[in-house]
Amino acid sequence: MESHETTPAVEVKPANPAKIRKIWTIAGIIGAITAIEFVFAYSMPKGVLLYTIFICLTFIKAGYIVMEFMHLKDEHKSLFWSIVLPCVFLVWLVIALLNEGGAILEVLSK
Repeated sequence: MESHETTPAVEVKPANPAKIRKIWTIAGIIGAITAIEFVFAYSMPKGVLLYTIFICLTFIKAGYIVMEFMHLKDEHKSLFWSIVLPCVFLVWLVIALLNEGGAILEVLSK
């Protein structure tokens, strides 16, 4: 006896053009910010100003991604800032620790 298993028909819904347009808009905005980063990377000398610009643009991209893909733009602003501000303090902590570590290495190398 042969048994033939068939899979149930899956209904495929047509894509919503508004959602597709929104995804392309988000990708365009993130791509534009990335293009601005490339312009700065190839037109400015390496230094504190360039790194500061990169960090700021990265926070802008990260905030935009969090707002769009984690759906936080529709929430209260206090929830958004309770997520973003600790990240800012963590970056500040890493920069401070790297700075102090470099200072300690200078003192030890003398």
